[in-house]
Amino acid sequence: MSLITTTDALSAFIARVRDAEYVTVDTEFMREKTYWPELCLVQVAGPTEAAAIDPLAPGIDLSPLYELLADPKVLKVFHAARQDLEIFVNLTGQVPAPLFDTQVAAMVCGFGDSVGYETLITKLTPARIDKSSRFTDWSHRPLTDRQLQYALSDVTHLRPAYEKIRAKLTRTGREGWLEDEMAILTDAATYRTEPEDAWKRLKVRTEKPRFLAILKEVAAWREREAQRKNLPRNRVLRDEALMEIAAHAPNNVDDLGRTRGLGAGMAQGRYGTEILAAIKTAQAIPDSALPRAEPRVEPAPGIAPIVELLRVLLKMVCDDNDVASRLVANAADLEAIAGDDKADVQALKGWRRDLFGDAALRLKQGKLALAIAGKKVKIVDLG
Repeated sequence: MSLITTTDALSAFIARVRDAEYVTVDTEFMREKTYWPELCLVQVAGPTEAAAIDPLAPGIDLSPLYELLADPKVLKVFHAARQDLEIFVNLTGQVPAPLFDTQVAAMVCGFGDSVGYETLITKLTPARIDKSSRFTDWSHRPLTDRQLQYALSDVTHLRPAYEKIRAKLTRTGREGWLEDEMAILTDAATYRTEPEDAWKRLKVRTEKPRFLAILKEVAAWREREAQRKNLPRNRVLRDEALMEIAAHAPNNVDDLGRTRGLGAGMAQGRYGTEILAAIKTAQAIPDSALPRAEPRVEPAPGIAPIVELLRVLLKMVCDDNDVASRLVANAADLEAIAGDDKADVQALKGWRRDLFGDAALRLKQGKLALAIAGKKVKIVDLG
């Protein structure tokens, strides 16, 4: 097994793959006990060589790897890249580029929504994945041969899978269909968590502005503290305690100490002081500046059957064209189209409109119908 543990060995390996048209990349990491993912292994494969890079090796400098990830001449191929990319953005401040995500590409090649790595490899190559090391502790050293074989297979099997997907994209002329999804992945802002936005992750059952203001301030405090101590959010303060604090707005240590999941000890310490300060800040916000929940838009009366017809049409069109329906339109898009022929949704723009949007409008306007022929639903053109 090729395990790189020194800067010199890493530099030599990167030099050997630097002229490749593309490299496949994967990572192994742990984050169960930390806020930031702990990078434990990086696997890179060029056309003829693959290596596992040990970022935990004493004294190793990963700069040659980072230079490869930023090299505009070498395409970096990942599968389901978001978590891997988050790690590199945290470490370098940049998204690896140029970038290709085989999971995203598979959605426009007939493999369904968010196809898993094993499923994709099984369908495109003769390889069979050994799953036994999937949930191993990647931070433990030394790594076993079985672990390394499993880790390296993630990038070696990805090479032929990528080439087959890329060939199909070229053959079908669908490269442009990836642009919207890839734009999200290549935006560094996708991977940054702003403490002031942390409250938006929580499921709230009330839209009272003052409740939301307190929740926003205390959630921001928790996010900053979790980042500072590198702990999972719920190890600092559980979501349930955040909700209770926002609901009851305690204004002294004793009241705060009665919060379930917090307790008197925490209320009397630094955490208690800072939480009470966050509550005070929220209570001082003028009514006009309080945060507001996104308004819930109720579908117009009688629109539900139209949405269901559009949903059937979407599935038919996507099945016929080997593209994942999630890439074309979501439930909110269908509701918007059902209510407004000029809805500002992606499904009525570009290739999505050509594929589905125009047909959706014609169905609404009575120019198309859906009928059952044998065991299939078919589209009937009514002129």
